[in-house]
Amino acid sequence: MPSTTGRGRRKTGPSIEDVARLAGVSAQTVSRVSTGADPVREETKARVLAAMDQLGYSPNRAARALRNGSFGTIGLLAHRFERTGEALTTEAVVQAAEAEEYSVTLLSVREPQLDDWRHAAHRLSHQAIDGLVIIRAEQADPASLALPAGMPVAVSDSRLISHYTSVVADQVQGSEDAVRHLLELGHRTVHHLAGPADSEPALVRSRTWQRCLEEAGIRPAQVWRGDWSARSGYEQGRQIAADPSITAVYCANDEMAFGLIRALHEQGREVPQDVSVVGFDGIALSEYSFPPLTTVKQDFHRIGRELVRLVLEQLRAKATPAGGRVLIPTELVVRGTTAPPPHQTAP
Repeated sequence: MPSTTGRGRRKTGPSIEDVARLAGVSAQTVSRVSTGADPVREETKARVLAAMDQLGYSPNRAARALRNGSFGTIGLLAHRFERTGEALTTEAVVQAAEAEEYSVTLLSVREPQLDDWRHAAHRLSHQAIDGLVIIRAEQADPASLALPAGMPVAVSDSRLISHYTSVVADQVQGSEDAVRHLLELGHRTVHHLAGPADSEPALVRSRTWQRCLEEAGIRPAQVWRGDWSARSGYEQGRQIAADPSITAVYCANDEMAFGLIRALHEQGREVPQDVSVVGFDGIALSEYSFPPLTTVKQDFHRIGRELVRLVLEQLRAKATPAGGRVLIPTELVVRGTTAPPPHQTAP
């Protein structure tokens, strides 16, 4: 049964005074350990932390914010956390924040209309967060997503990358590697299964595919467009499989590549004997598909770590830089879904 104070009020948990008594220190010392605002001898700090653990004491974040202006929390904003890239980046952001003793508050935008971004901006102004990471915001711009003045922000894969400090995978290099790999195998052209037209990464990959073909003297064919899902890759893949002239496809992500491969198989076209397929992302499943998928690997965990680092640097410097970009290299991983076109050998 919960204990009560001398005035009959219930205590909902151990107090700072309880910790101080158990550790044999003053409540002020416990407060200094909780906030990290002032140095405390390591021996004393260890004793206070042990007492906190034993009693299950958790410092009050609101009180911490009043004392030193910090909530110890980073906001994480995205459109649809369930998508693979967002999920992997979120995992990395949470891990990196925890390593710095920060928690993460997730803020999701389900539909990418401008009104939803404006609503997200309104919610942000009421959140107890010290800084913000934005990992996907396709429709947002500085006008529709008006962030609180002075808030430390780092962004990735959105239309905001030219306005805030950003961390992005090298989409251009990755796409160049994918297209050139297929051309070097001897394919006369490379078709493209693109992502959504409102996605900045999808547009960069599509533009790079087109440029690579034009530089090789090849006129690009029509773009096949999905929505990042394996289902959309399958639906577009049924049409791709019906065209016997297609021998190589660069897919804008791995999941659409999986859908395409199934559609090709169902229509009797073998991968890679009849059609070569390259994906993008390098998710864990790509190594275990059949055949194992040739793909451009993004380092989602490094992207997440860099996003947190940039936000914390701004917090500690008490300044928000106007821009700047961290470019994370990609890697072409060649596996079993690419080969020379039918009836040809590798050059």
